[in-house]
Amino acid sequence: MNRVKGIPYGISDFNRMRNENFYFVDKTMYLPLIEKMPSYLFLIRPRRFGKSLFLSMMRTYYDILQRDNFDKYFGDLWIGSHPTEQRNRYQVLYFDFSKAGCSLAGTDMMTSFNDYCNIIINQFAHEYSSFYDPDFKATVSSIESAKAKLSYIEVKAHEKGYPLYLIIDEYDNFTNVILSEHGQQMFHDLTHASGFYREYFKQFKGMFDRIFLMGVSPITLDDLSSGYNIDWNISTDETFNAMMGFEEKEVREMFRYYQQNQLLTGDIEAMIAEMKPWYDNYCFARMSLDDDRVFNCDMTLYYLSNQVQKHRAPAEMVDKNIRTDYSKLKMLARIDHDSTHEGSRMSTIEEIAAKGEILVNLHTSFPAERVADIDNFRSLLYYYGLLTICGTRGDRLRMCIPNNCVREQYLGFLRDYYQQTHRVDLSYLKDLIDDFAYDGKWKPFFEAIARVYRENSSVRDAMEGERNLQGFLKAYLALASYYLMEPELEMNYGYCDFFLLPDKQRYPDIKHSYILELKYAARTATDAELDAQAEEGRRQLLQYSEDKVARRLAEGTTLHRLLLQFRGWDMVKCEEI
Repeated sequence: MNRVKGIPYGISDFNRMRNENFYFVDKTMYLPLIEKMPSYLFLIRPRRFGKSLFLSMMRTYYDILQRDNFDKYFGDLWIGSHPTEQRNRYQVLYFDFSKAGCSLAGTDMMTSFNDYCNIIINQFAHEYSSFYDPDFKATVSSIESAKAKLSYIEVKAHEKGYPLYLIIDEYDNFTNVILSEHGQQMFHDLTHASGFYREYFKQFKGMFDRIFLMGVSPITLDDLSSGYNIDWNISTDETFNAMMGFEEKEVREMFRYYQQNQLLTGDIEAMIAEMKPWYDNYCFARMSLDDDRVFNCDMTLYYLSNQVQKHRAPAEMVDKNIRTDYSKLKMLARIDHDSTHEGSRMSTIEEIAAKGEILVNLHTSFPAERVADIDNFRSLLYYYGLLTICGTRGDRLRMCIPNNCVREQYLGFLRDYYQQTHRVDLSYLKDLIDDFAYDGKWKPFFEAIARVYRENSSVRDAMEGERNLQGFLKAYLALASYYLMEPELEMNYGYCDFFLLPDKQRYPDIKHSYILELKYAARTATDAELDAQAEEGRRQLLQYSEDKVARRLAEGTTLHRLLLQFRGWDMVKCEEI
């Protein structure tokens, strides 16, 4: 390996990375661990965690056609000095089901899927033709049905004693898109009884010596596995907790590599500290709660790319590609196309946005017709990377919003949801946020939000209560990225509702920071009850503002202590203490 290349942002082809000398975070030490597991494996991880690159690496490692290239691709990696007996032993069939057409309906969809599989299987016959009889490639090509092609290959491979390895990337993409765009009935038709998608998975049974499938959702897993019956889900096994994503030590080693090669300048520890609130904090196994958390791969490379190219952090810490991911929340909120369940799912999303966490009975798989069940919905939020494991309470998992990137997705989704029922001039609210961040004129913004809350009758009726009022307020505060919002932050032996911590790293000229205490009382509350509640809020604000950590975080700004009190949907106090 000679010259140093740029950042491999968006590259998922292992051979290309190695051929072009891109930096590669070595995950090859997991290959022997995978081999110790049963022969048929599933792994579920969120998008943008390096799944495709890992599977591409597996393909090269196990492919018999790459036998003579082992040292070229793996010589300087961990597995290069710890090779297993299974290396370069298999003929590998590799599918990426995200490339199989699924926007059409009925028989057109089946044709599109079959056409994609035909292309991949024909390519397999072409690449491995030298292992078979002279007519092997032509015979495979002449068979119209992809399923029939597989049957023919199975017979010939077993006849000659060749081991076969099946690797499927995005194994659930095809069916998840169908579920979200076409509804449960079509999904059921594909994955139950004699549905063509289910028939493909039945064909895999017994044909392949080893199978490894990766995806983002366990829905398809349950609907297929009753007929498939050979799966082993390693998604919550602590052995593989950090197999996808970057551990902090891996991030540090990668940054040092670019610094040593004169491509990265600056303080690496300061960079990691800046990234952690935005990209870190993922945990995928109950037994890994005491281990270091995992960084999102794509977002880490996005940040590193900016540091290398522009010698500074990105102006927007959230990549625009991640910003569009909040559409996943839209899909999940209406995943069963049944509005009768939408209210409970929205309540769950609002609770998570307000509190930052929720208790979950994590289900490792469930059928599509049960996706509306509340624990299944909460489990889906976890599998999509919108929640992560942060603790336990009894036999349930405490799930939290992993980082600021995901928090922005929740708040953006809620803001769009509120805007559907009562449109607000967001540009005007943004101007008001500028005023309270730079000039300390905080009152007009909160008065405007109170009016919006009162006028938004459909939201108000559905969400009256302190928790959902918090979510409403946070959704509109998030219009500007001047502040890192810390909900329920412990201060001086108490928990303040909001600490608007100025992001001085990116906005060093912000002059004002805020501690907010939000008090909510029922519409039937008496004036005496309101007075007592407000007095409690004033006492809490004084207590919080004396906290040493709060003082340090707000250093260089004027710290405001604000009390907001609501009776029902009316704001009755908006004062500075």
